[in-house]
Amino acid sequence: MSEETTTTTAEKVQKPKWLRVKLPVGKKYTELRNVVDKYKLNTICTSGSCPNMGECWTEGTATFMILGNICTRSCGFCGVKTGRPETVDWEEPEKVARSIKLMNIKHAVITSVDRDDIKDGGSIIWAETVNAIRRANPNTTLETLIPDFQGNTTNIDRILAVAPEVISHNLETVRRLTREVRIQAKYDRSLEVLKYMKDQGQRRTKSGIMLGLGETEAEVIETMQDLANAKVDILTIGQYLQPTKKHLPVKEFITPEQFDKYKQIGLKLGFRHVESSALVRSSYKAQKHLE
Repeated sequence: MSEETTTTTAEKVQKPKWLRVKLPVGKKYTELRNVVDKYKLNTICTSGSCPNMGECWTEGTATFMILGNICTRSCGFCGVKTGRPETVDWEEPEKVARSIKLMNIKHAVITSVDRDDIKDGGSIIWAETVNAIRRANPNTTLETLIPDFQGNTTNIDRILAVAPEVISHNLETVRRLTREVRIQAKYDRSLEVLKYMKDQGQRRTKSGIMLGLGETEAEVIETMQDLANAKVDILTIGQYLQPTKKHLPVKEFITPEQFDKYKQIGLKLGFRHVESSALVRSSYKAQKHLE
């Protein structure tokens, strides 16, 4: 990651030293990088320039995005394009399954854009993708990082039916900032989705939040408590970084000490796993969360 400054509406804030990332190295990383380049495979790891790519790939974990790269929502934090999505590619499930096989991935994380433009919200492709991965890669474990499907339980049930080892849905921010950060989303609806999945028997659920958008410590703890009340098993907490100047500015860089404090609070609240540090992203150490 560059050590350049991040521009905010008020001033230029220097990125602190704990946000500096070492370049990914190692035999496993190099092998995977060559496979991705050779077969032009699409991973969020590469397209999103994830700071943890080297570490995750070395451990045999990678993240794939389905249902295109244009989202129907326009969240203030997200670098994915907003607009009118392309037609659903019904061959995509097999393409993703083949990519995972070529990369020899042990644990795959699947995510998607929001598809509010179609009745099923993309849930049919979601289920087909999980099934295709299972057929081609019977030993690969799965995490699905799903949208809220507008709270439609019929669509959520399709994900539950194919039984991924972990189902994740990110709350992203505290209640007060939700309207600004996640314009078309609703704080309570996301909590309801997470609780519904657990009530239906999903073994492991997961959610994540970003810090540095202007939230207070009390608000973060309240959000963590809300997620604990929704019976979420796994919590990730990371630093928000502004994708472009058009996106919401970084209000604050959270210190490592504060991240560690949130981790300890989360463990006391009863979460099975808490990943809390500046460079944590939704799929960070994802395979460990199966333990």
